[in-house]
Amino acid sequence: MSGAGMERYKRRRFPPLMDTTMRRRICPASGALAAALLAVFLFAREAPAQTTAPLASLRTAEIGDLLRRGRELELQRRWGEAVAHYEEAVRQFPGEASLQRRFDYTRLHYDVNRRYADRSFRLLLAQLTLQQALDLYSEVMLKLQAHYVEMPKWKELVERGTNDFEVALSEAAFLETQAGTVDQPALDAFRRELRQVLGPMMVQSRSDAAAAVATAAQLAQQRIGLAPSAVVLEYTCGATNSLDPYSAYLTPDQLAEVYSQIEGNFVGLGVELKAQDGALLIVRVIPGSPAEQSGVVAGDRITAVDDQPTAQYSTDQAANLLQGEEGTVVNLTLLGADQKPRRAAVRRQRVEVPSVDTVKILEGTDHVGYLRLTCFQKTTPQDLDNALWALHRAGMKSLIMDLRGNPGGLLITAVEVADRFIPNGVIVSTHGRSVQEDFTYSAHEPGTWRVPLVVLIDQDSASAAEIFAGAIRDHRRGIVVGARSYGKGSVQGIFALNCAQAGVRLTTAKFYSPNGSPYAGIGVEPNILVHQAARPVQEGQAIPSSAGDDAILAAGIQAVQQVVAQR
Repeated sequence: MSGAGMERYKRRRFPPLMDTTMRRRICPASGALAAALLAVFLFAREAPAQTTAPLASLRTAEIGDLLRRGRELELQRRWGEAVAHYEEAVRQFPGEASLQRRFDYTRLHYDVNRRYADRSFRLLLAQLTLQQALDLYSEVMLKLQAHYVEMPKWKELVERGTNDFEVALSEAAFLETQAGTVDQPALDAFRRELRQVLGPMMVQSRSDAAAAVATAAQLAQQRIGLAPSAVVLEYTCGATNSLDPYSAYLTPDQLAEVYSQIEGNFVGLGVELKAQDGALLIVRVIPGSPAEQSGVVAGDRITAVDDQPTAQYSTDQAANLLQGEEGTVVNLTLLGADQKPRRAAVRRQRVEVPSVDTVKILEGTDHVGYLRLTCFQKTTPQDLDNALWALHRAGMKSLIMDLRGNPGGLLITAVEVADRFIPNGVIVSTHGRSVQEDFTYSAHEPGTWRVPLVVLIDQDSASAAEIFAGAIRDHRRGIVVGARSYGKGSVQGIFALNCAQAGVRLTTAKFYSPNGSPYAGIGVEPNILVHQAARPVQEGQAIPSSAGDDAILAAGIQAVQQVVAQR
């Protein structure tokens, strides 16, 4: 399999199976503060802030600045960066309609360009007849009716498909491959006619929706010469991708990529990427990967792939240049911290993605064990067992588990990991539209580790990471330290399609903490909230050298040592 693997744009979270977000994620924020100025605050309850005119004005100004910055990205058609920008803005100002609208709009543009940069999508589209495309649409709607967390509203799904289609009509990536040259007046006239035809139609069932989409496809073929199968696929993607931030149509390559994430391996270079100013920023290099062996390091920026400048491509097009068959070589032009360009030839190979890394006893501590859990995949329970026993043999007296930046993974894996530390009781419960989606997962005492525990989280700890951290917090099994987590509280299922080698990812349920609280939009509030504010360290207080300038880690070390001292 030669899917994109880790070589892809990191934006909003994309879940692989019964839960979330494996590697399409925003980079974790690192806390940088001089050790001598470390400040850690423990909040039991904060008084609500009073609303004042100056605060309201400040909020309005901040939202205005966010909208202006987003508009700049839109005008430059940097859709991937615009999506990431508005996603962060929506998180900063939840419920702000103007930001949500821009997020939804830019996501449509991003998704269209992403599809048409996907070789497997273009190949499938070229093979589909109109009837086959309609069969695919009907199958997707059947999956949605059977599994989606909410009852479908068929008229709305068609309208969302129309919105997606109209966005596609404004994108060169779509028009150049499907319509050739169509003048703007003809496009405008077609858009008006399409709305006039579909508006009065009664759409109350799956069959009504399929009939409306068939009408749109035939009208597009008659008026502007569009391939009708391409129109149907836009309606398919528009319906699924607009359900919520985590549901989506999956191209054949994307479906294969999801399965590779679940298994914890893929063919590629072994890097995680993020778009930045016309280049691909390497956020992480997997240990032992072809990229690491070729001298590629985190912080490098890829400015060209096989001598093709990345600036001339969209983010996904540039990332797709990194794909290829196992054993082939890609030549990268890199710009490092010294701003001097260099070249690296990297052979594409199968990469095993470790879910646990940086396993060690922290220097300068009383045998505090440390491990970083990067994701929750199939191999995670065994990876964790190996790490725990290695730390045990090294004399571990307490443990810090670092889940910062962990985007999630498999729900059942999160349950298995939590079960290693919680002796009994509920770990997580799920509730969906169907009773088949209602589950309660509980801990079992045999094999429980009793070691004093601290869990580090931040704003990019999501989904399965939140299940684990929330269970530890609710059961008072350990201390959660850091910043409020992302707040993704829904479960996704992956459904392969019979009509094509593609699939859909649908939200099937929502999950809740052991005490019954939802995670969606709320996240996990740490026991110790770390604020990086200047305050002198108290006399005699030592910060272990392992923490460096990492305020959250330093707070975690301090917390776990206090627990040990009180035992």
